Amino acid sequence: MKTEKRIIRLEPFGPAKTGMQKMHLEPEEFQSKIPMQHIHVYYEDETLGLSVGVWDTTSMQEVFGPYPGNEFMWVLEGQVSMIDGDDNATVIKKGQTFCVRNAIPVSWEQEGFLRKFYMTYADPKAAMPEITSSEGGIVILDAAKKMGKLDSTEPLVVNGEIPLQHEHIFFTNDAKNMLAGMWDSGALDSEMRPFPWYEFVQMLEGVVTITEEDGTPHIFKAGDAFFVPKGTVCSWKIDRYVKKFYAILDLSSD
Repeated sequence: MKTEKRIIRLEPFGPAKTGMQKMHLEPEEFQSKIPMQHIHVYYEDETLGLSVGVWDTTSMQEVFGPYPGNEFMWVLEGQVSMIDGDDNATVIKKGQTFCVRNAIPVSWEQEGFLRKFYMTYADPKAAMPEITSSEGGIVILDAAKKMGKLDSTEPLVVNGEIPLQHEHIFFTNDAKNMLAGMWDSGALDSEMRPFPWYEFVQMLEGVVTITEEDGTPHIFKAGDAFFVPKGTVCSWKIDRYVKKFYAILDLSSD
């Protein structure tokens, strides 16, 4: 398990020193010939069923069946077609971000190379639900979607003036503990506090500086991706406007 409570910057080819590792694959998982796949796991907690990383694959089609977990994905290269039981395809292209609901019946199909960032959650203590339709189970996030005004800056405790913030939630899993959405904010400076949940962030606009308890600063701008493990003690500073896609795993009520 990789469970250190530090801010993690995700790189599209894995860390510079180690890169990505080749995966061992089983033939029965594919309708096509076995592809070549690589992965780097940046954060993993097997007791929770949480994994965050970068993954790539050559052309392939997986067998049709229940999708293994709730997953948030940002496609960095290539495109994928998610095929339902009636052979209808939902196509997700390079640059798009999407979510897949746990256990929906689908087949992942693609031609050509694909690379993605991902955050996957599959509770190992929960039985796989029986879902007969994939309808509504694949959600593509839209950066142009209108957002609603927020009344709270949670989870950040802001010093000084409270900024104007907005949010739109695109996806909620069946257990109601994983959310994916879009958030924006004006300038703010937050207190140094433990982060209350796990969060994957895809920066869409602006710049944010996150400082850890030991004084280590991390600067993220549009096009960057990072992950904040629950319990990471940090503060957030935004000088101007920022906008992000995010995926949150909040187990506080479990």
